[in-house]
Amino acid sequence: MRIGFGVLRALVALLVLAAIVAQFATSVRLIADTGGNVAGFVVNFFSFFTIESNVASVVVLGIGAVLLLTRRADDPSWFAGLRAAVVTYMLTTGVVYNLLLRNIPLPQGTTVPWSNEVLHVVAPLYLVLDWLLAPGRIPLRRRTVWGIAAFPIVWAGYTLLRGPFAADPVTGKQPWYPYPFLNPQTSANGYLSVAFYIVLIAAVILCAGYGVVWVSRRWRADRALPGDATTA
Repeated sequence: MRIGFGVLRALVALLVLAAIVAQFATSVRLIADTGGNVAGFVVNFFSFFTIESNVASVVVLGIGAVLLLTRRADDPSWFAGLRAAVVTYMLTTGVVYNLLLRNIPLPQGTTVPWSNEVLHVVAPLYLVLDWLLAPGRIPLRRRTVWGIAAFPIVWAGYTLLRGPFAADPVTGKQPWYPYPFLNPQTSANGYLSVAFYIVLIAAVILCAGYGVVWVSRRWRADRALPGDATTA
């Protein structure tokens, strides 16, 4: 079972990496052909929560594959926490995309369809199934959720602060936000709408994080956590 999941993790990591590279290369080529700002695009590209989460999933799946293929012990605690965070982010990516962004038309000729599905559907689904079924997972303390929430908070602050000064790499127009529901200029009620969506996404992240931690504790209830009664 460990070998099977190790190989599967490696294959999915390569698939996700290929999807990221395919979309990145396609976009860079099109922007360069139209005389756009390639450097600005690179920064914008890696400002998407989806891209950052998928890059992190490639790293976690790669490390996880090595751990499963080279050792018999459970996951080290540092990796368990990192893996839980990435599973949460990928689950959030899948939920937010399919609830809020699925029906928004994508620019024809600039979006790689198979890459889009891998990053928003296939990868999130696999990360969740891997968390549920793969060996090596250890129980996590409930307070791990607050560590999981740290990165999305930083990302939201970075996005809102950078947005008014960022520009579309093709048109050069400001502001630029990675997702339309974060743009106060195009949202129905400005910053009020943006605040609503941020709270909604924060709720999804916290719920997903609690779910991820709960699974680790519920399915390994035979493993007591030292001092858990006082630190939970």
